[in-house]
Amino acid sequence: MGRAFLAAVVLCFSASLIAQNSKPVDTIAVSQIHAGMRGVAYTVFQGTQPEAMQVEVLGVLKNANGPKGDVILVRLGGAKAEYNGVVAGMSGSPVYLNGKLAGAVAFRIGEFSKEPIAGVTPIEEMLEINAMDRSPAPAAVEAKAGANLSSKTASPGVEPSSAQAYANYLAPIDTPLVFSGFSEDTIQRFASQFASAGIVPVMGTGSVSDERQVEPLQPGSAVSAILVRGDMDIAATCTVTYLNADHLLACGHPLMQFGMVDLPMTKAQVLATLASPLQAFKIVNATESVGAFVQDRHNGILGEFGKKAEMIPVTLTIRSESSDKQFHYEILNNARLSPVAMMATVFNALHGVNEYGEETTYRMKGRIRVEGYPDVALENMFAALESGPPSAMLAATSLGERFSRIYDNPYKTADIVGIQLDFDLVHDHRWARLESARTDIVEARPGDDITIEALLQPYRGEGILEQIPITIPTSASKGPLRILVSDGDTLDHLSHSGSFMARKLDLASTIALLNKERVNNRVYVSLLEADPEAMIADKIMPSLPLSIMNVMDGMRGTQDMVVSNESSVSEAATPPLDYVVVGAQVLTINIK
Repeated sequence: MGRAFLAAVVLCFSASLIAQNSKPVDTIAVSQIHAGMRGVAYTVFQGTQPEAMQVEVLGVLKNANGPKGDVILVRLGGAKAEYNGVVAGMSGSPVYLNGKLAGAVAFRIGEFSKEPIAGVTPIEEMLEINAMDRSPAPAAVEAKAGANLSSKTASPGVEPSSAQAYANYLAPIDTPLVFSGFSEDTIQRFASQFASAGIVPVMGTGSVSDERQVEPLQPGSAVSAILVRGDMDIAATCTVTYLNADHLLACGHPLMQFGMVDLPMTKAQVLATLASPLQAFKIVNATESVGAFVQDRHNGILGEFGKKAEMIPVTLTIRSESSDKQFHYEILNNARLSPVAMMATVFNALHGVNEYGEETTYRMKGRIRVEGYPDVALENMFAALESGPPSAMLAATSLGERFSRIYDNPYKTADIVGIQLDFDLVHDHRWARLESARTDIVEARPGDDITIEALLQPYRGEGILEQIPITIPTSASKGPLRILVSDGDTLDHLSHSGSFMARKLDLASTIALLNKERVNNRVYVSLLEADPEAMIADKIMPSLPLSIMNVMDGMRGTQDMVVSNESSVSEAATPPLDYVVVGAQVLTINIK
């Protein structure tokens, strides 16, 4: 294909690109495309101006992208295309044949390919996404609720398991999510969880800012989707295929195929294109916001100009003896990714300060604000146990677990409007094991006051003796009474709140249960009678008579009710200790 032909094509299409926003673009159907046709494609190799690549059609692959999902096979030409090959970030590059838009460069062929051969998603299949967006279905429901963090559904081309049992020669061009401001340790620790959500993390090959970019978007321009922005950034970049006054289409394949989404859409500047036989990619800075991506579908992503994406603002403060550090950032509002994004950002912030060390302990306080509901209170201490994960990881996992329980609700979409976290950093390994528990009595009467002594053994410290007074309820039955002396986590898991973790409660009950969970820097004493106890939603009904249990028997095993063979008739605890408490002991006395 000669330079004169390419120059003529470029001149012809420059005029059409300028007019693109004012009138619909002409398209060509797959049925009209055949081997030998020649055309042009556009992408940005450096800066913001799309550059032309020659295109030669090799043929059409029927059903190559799923049932009735045809792929147009093309060879790219021109000095930069031949030198760089098919580049990560090139997804969505528009392809024109006979002066008409044919589709988007979206697939690579094989590994270590010596030729820039690519697969093109037909434009008619991408335009279906635009038609879908006119449906009245509420975007927020699918974007925020329904998926569980443990879901293993991954996007095409991403394999969440450790081994791939098949060869895939036709795969979507990688649209890697670039993590800026994240440590390598953070990426390694959370890579598997991001992979299970369909994400391949890439460290620091770009950044996110609100810098103004005067050049208008056009087919072939780089465009970014933002998952986290602020003092830490996560962004994915691909190429604009088509746009009009209201919408644009990009990528030609999904980011994660989440369906309806709500992600900031920004312009982007390509700093450089790095050629590599293994994986060529673009180094990109995301710049000013122009709207929001609202659809993430099988054949591309759809953005809406002027729309503001609703993200979750996070304020995280780390206090230490030397200084206070505060982080401000926003994370996406999505059921599958928000919990892992929250875990990764919290771990990254805690792990990334100079004061961090292997023996660091954190005291955490904070809240998760949910529109229309009480705040979810956050209070705990985190210290690494023997041969366990670091304290920063424990804190991050605790937050992620709460996020998952709020999001994974089949009855109500949780509208999380803000998160505030305060961590006090202590340069000491502050955890203590419950070595023993005792009481001087073997018998008691209802109404008696008794004292439980608990011996705690701190890490590398002298033993601590705690005394916990508790009153035997006047309603206590005659016979043996078990006394559980334990940390807060053990008591939560033995109580009904642990049983309900696997059940689907309404959002109000879920938040109420979260706010009832015990903290882990106290020793708890719980009196357990051998009478059945029921929990309906977040309400406890202890010491139920057999007659009432028979009436309620039909509710057993449903989502509304869980029954235990023991009832907790009284509970007491020490004041907050400056240690993470671990361990449990059981005592038995006789009630006369």
